[in-house]
Amino acid sequence: MTTSTFDTPAAARRPARTTTRRPPAVTGPPARRDIRRPGPPGPRPHRPGREPDQPAARRAQAHWWFADRLVEVLSGRRPASWMLGHTFGEAAHERLWQLACQGVLRPPKGRPTPRVHGCGYRTPAPGVREAFARVRSGDALRALAFRLELGADRRWRCTAVECAGPPW
Repeated sequence: MTTSTFDTPAAARRPARTTTRRPPAVTGPPARRDIRRPGPPGPRPHRPGREPDQPAARRAQAHWWFADRLVEVLSGRRPASWMLGHTFGEAAHERLWQLACQGVLRPPKGRPTPRVHGCGYRTPAPGVREAFARVRSGDALRALAFRLELGADRRWRCTAVECAGPPW
């Protein structure tokens, strides 16, 4: 009796395979040193001429976030219109504009740039934070008070701002 190809098992009909491994695919040049390239998680390296990143816990809290931005506007590093989407009501933006024009936190020549030294808040009602910040420029200290309200879109907006303390 003759055997046909249909009677032979499939494994016996296949030719023998050689096992050679391919080298891994190369996706880019090995010597690339671009700072935009994704890297390990963790803090980004400090670049000259730029402030180091703030701790993530500080950035995540609304009162710290607003304090940093209000100091940038009131010290003259940013225009008052930069906060336009983060204020609520014409009165709040108008007051911010007045304080920025007066230069209440603008340091005189030779004094360091003002920075938020400390920040806190209290909650008089749900969705409302009355916050304060201590602003330091060298050895001088000023106070910044502002009110934040949580909108229907779950975003915090500044509804009032005041600055006090002796002139720099």
